Amino acid sequence: MRMKTTFIHGGISHDEATGSVNVPIHQTTTYKQEKVGVHKGFEYSRTGNPTRLALEKLIADMEGGVRGLAFASGSAGTHNIFSLFSQGDHIIVGDDVYGGTYRLINKILKRLGLTFTVVDTSDSSTIEGAIKDETKAIFLETPTNPLLKITDIKAVAEIAKAHDLITIVDNTFATPYNQRPLELGADIVLHSASKYLGGHSDVVAGLVTTNSEKLAEELGFLQNAIGGILGPQDSWIIQRGIKTLGIRMEAHEANAKKIVDYLSSHDKVEKIYYPGLASHPGHETAKKQTTGFGGMVSFELKEGLSAETFVESLSLITLAESLGAVESLIEIPALMTHGAIPSADRLKAGVKDELIRLSVGIEDVEDLIEDLESGFSKL
Repeated sequence: MRMKTTFIHGGISHDEATGSVNVPIHQTTTYKQEKVGVHKGFEYSRTGNPTRLALEKLIADMEGGVRGLAFASGSAGTHNIFSLFSQGDHIIVGDDVYGGTYRLINKILKRLGLTFTVVDTSDSSTIEGAIKDETKAIFLETPTNPLLKITDIKAVAEIAKAHDLITIVDNTFATPYNQRPLELGADIVLHSASKYLGGHSDVVAGLVTTNSEKLAEELGFLQNAIGGILGPQDSWIIQRGIKTLGIRMEAHEANAKKIVDYLSSHDKVEKIYYPGLASHPGHETAKKQTTGFGGMVSFELKEGLSAETFVESLSLITLAESLGAVESLIEIPALMTHGAIPSADRLKAGVKDELIRLSVGIEDVEDLIEDLESGFSKL
């Protein structure tokens, strides 16, 4: 099946027992056993739930994995992945990752004995120099959050395989509609499903998949042991959201391109970060490994202009954390999503105080541009 069809008919897309075209919400904790150890495939809902299983099979089909796993948040999925590793293990991580990932690494995982080296994964040559004897994995986002840097997944995966490392890709911004990391050589793919996959700002969830039977078994054991699973109702909501992912991504990107054109000629904008621009450093790589450039746009105001004044002057575009929703969302990374990162580290990575991140929704783009213009007029 092609992608739009997979979003609707992949995984377990209907109920065999009744013919319902939607998978039922199995709101149960436990399951009747006919005899001790004899059951219909489910024992306890932390270990497995039919509604969650339908979503897990769907993300595996979407990404080309052998098994999917659904978690209570993207951060829970990230923690589950990092739980593959032991004290003393070393992991290479991208220098422009979600602030919550930065917090997890620096406030929790380092305390538990994991070690990390931060590199710019968009320059694959930096990875070779960071590999140590104890290195086990490379963790990256592409496009990154919030600077939309692009990493050549195939090149990184080749380096990883040469050193027997695991390649982990956060595919939240691109979605499986535009990018499939497992096909490019990655081993594990992660999503904050709260974003584009859900798409409606109404559920928090994380999804993970892998094309390795061994990793799938290990991740599944950790999911059950740690217990950060997604509930049945939230699993159903995410699956419903995925049905329209293809047409939503097309609308997000169409609007984003028009907004980028508008921003490109504005005298109060210093710089625009969007992979669809020929001037973007990762444009050629993005063209090679994705089928679209997505709906995320970041831009810097001219030095000295107040990002706070700008975002607080908007009336249609919502000032809020998160992204990937049908409504446009705007935020200041330095003060919001990446506020957990110390100023020196944030500025070193290129996240300036004037940087604004815009998740372009699917409203009429003329209304969005008029709202942006009203914000600029207040500066």
